[in-house]
Amino acid sequence: MKVVVLGKGLALANIVLGVLDSGAELVGVLRYERTCKSRCKLFMDDFFCPAPEVTLLKSLKVPQLNFESANCPKFRKWMIANNIDLLIVGTWKERIAKETFNIPTIATVNVHPSLLPKYRGPNPYLQAILHGETESGVTLHLLNEKFDAGAILKQEKVSISESDTSKELREKSVRVVRQLISDLVSDLNNKILTPITQNEKYATYFPNISGNEKMLDFSLQSSTEIVRTIRALHPFLPTYITHNDKFLVVNPYNFQVLNTDLNSKPGDIVAKDAEKASLTITCKDGKSIKFYDLKLYKSSFKTKKYIEKEIKVISC
Repeated sequence: MKVVVLGKGLALANIVLGVLDSGAELVGVLRYERTCKSRCKLFMDDFFCPAPEVTLLKSLKVPQLNFESANCPKFRKWMIANNIDLLIVGTWKERIAKETFNIPTIATVNVHPSLLPKYRGPNPYLQAILHGETESGVTLHLLNEKFDAGAILKQEKVSISESDTSKELREKSVRVVRQLISDLVSDLNNKILTPITQNEKYATYFPNISGNEKMLDFSLQSSTEIVRTIRALHPFLPTYITHNDKFLVVNPYNFQVLNTDLNSKPGDIVAKDAEKASLTITCKDGKSIKFYDLKLYKSSFKTKKYIEKEIKVISC
């Protein structure tokens, strides 16, 4: 079986390893960066600070394809000329046209990090945590003209712990991709795989967030909502506490939910510790959150004493 992989990051790396584990012929890899970076910029990045997947591709001597888009005529002609059987897509922002995904002789398969049909869309890691899910997963499905809506080929669950951020959930998810891909290719070779149509009754779709979520609002959000927001946005966006003209960056691994003084109101700062760069703030539900190791926005050049001074002047 001749296989081509489209993707980026850890998803790409694990898809490649899964294809190789299966014994299939990996004809080439098209990295997403080639569709959005100039050749010069990509060369400089790969030479001076190569991403882990780039190092892997080079060490395995995997051919890297040089096309500007998955939908460009040259790529389509190349797949036809090379009689590609299977196209596998993972972490790809470009919408792939029917004229492209219909070319492989067997199928075009997308790797989506959620338990489809739930959490279709561009960032299911973030949305699963934001909505308080205790499990997510990875789904391999046939690509069609609707986002993440094709028939399911394989699926595996991934647990979400109370301390997981999107970073940890992403790492858990990509770890199962390698075995899923290897099993998929083997099953396709043996013709024992039956696609299962997604049940639209349970389908949910979430677009990219606006970015406004990074500004925490203690007067409108409960402690649960605040914590989910912090966990969900990391590592994509930092979250901020605003006080007067100051923006304090939250450490996503260093906070604690507490019961608070009944006399305090949502948004009140009920305690502070300058030495630990800590603030305790009341939320909408009457609970408070104690934040440690706060940083001032764009303050990496400033000393710890400067941060302590700024915390001291904040009134409780």
